[in-house]
Amino acid sequence: MKIDDSTLTWLLEDENPSIKYLTLTELLDEQIDSTQVKKSKAAIAKSPMILSLLSGQESDGGFGYNVYDKWMGAHWRLRAMVDLAIPEGDKRALKSAGQVLKWLLSPEHKKNIRLINGRIRRCASQEGNALLSCSRLGIAYDPQVKYLADSLVSWQWADGGWNCDKEPEAYHSSFYESVIPMWGLLEYYRVTGDKNSLKAANRTGEFILRHQLFRSERNGQIITPKFLNLRYPHYWHYNILQGLSALAMLGNIKDTRASEALDIVEQKRRPDGRWKADGYYWKPPAKGRRYSSAVDWWRGRPNKMLTLNALRVLKKAGRIK
Repeated sequence: MKIDDSTLTWLLEDENPSIKYLTLTELLDEQIDSTQVKKSKAAIAKSPMILSLLSGQESDGGFGYNVYDKWMGAHWRLRAMVDLAIPEGDKRALKSAGQVLKWLLSPEHKKNIRLINGRIRRCASQEGNALLSCSRLGIAYDPQVKYLADSLVSWQWADGGWNCDKEPEAYHSSFYESVIPMWGLLEYYRVTGDKNSLKAANRTGEFILRHQLFRSERNGQIITPKFLNLRYPHYWHYNILQGLSALAMLGNIKDTRASEALDIVEQKRRPDGRWKADGYYWKPPAKGRRYSSAVDWWRGRPNKMLTLNALRVLKKAGRIK
């Protein structure tokens, strides 16, 4: 397939410098020192989306919500800022990262780490998101960040993932709790070269591929139709595009076991060359509204981040000429 000119023009609009920067560097392979790339990168920190995500930030880096409050807490805003390529070392993002690390390393939070029937039961997507964000922000060598990486490696289940299911009989990893930690470990490895993190991420990659990203190992049936619904933001939820994005980072995207998932992503492209979310986990920005977002992620319209992510994956898979 090809990226049509109208879609490229849409992705390169100045109103979304994050999308423009990522399109230039990851789809069009522009050099990072080109005038256009430098100009778009310089505009990210003060772009409307970043400013919306930072709105209401308090002196401690929080936003007046619980760190994990869906979707207004610092945990979720930080991950969104990192996805939008907020510059490494941005002081506002680092303040939020400090809040997230304080939460994850607190005694209250650590009480939720349970060893049951020989397996650590953790919602490891929490540590995974934080590890990813901190690695991209330039603080991977912080001892607190290393603690997150080492913890994820030590908590990994034998089949290659993680799970927070506290039922003693539970033995199979959760897609929801496995792909984000894999992503975080890969980002950490890219910065630090930590081989244990890479080994753990490779085990998760194999876990995903054994399931062809959405099928049962036992009978080949679709695990749940929800896995085929492409959405952005995906928050802690799993879908095949998220899994493919992680495999692309790992370098396994051309494995034949990923082919069917890639086909589905291609088939979901609209006639105009863009992708639209298959539903939403978030509600429009509104103070005090549960599941409200600080940003309007193109609700009811083709989604630029979703389109960018799909095109990035398809390019890595060799399906874009």
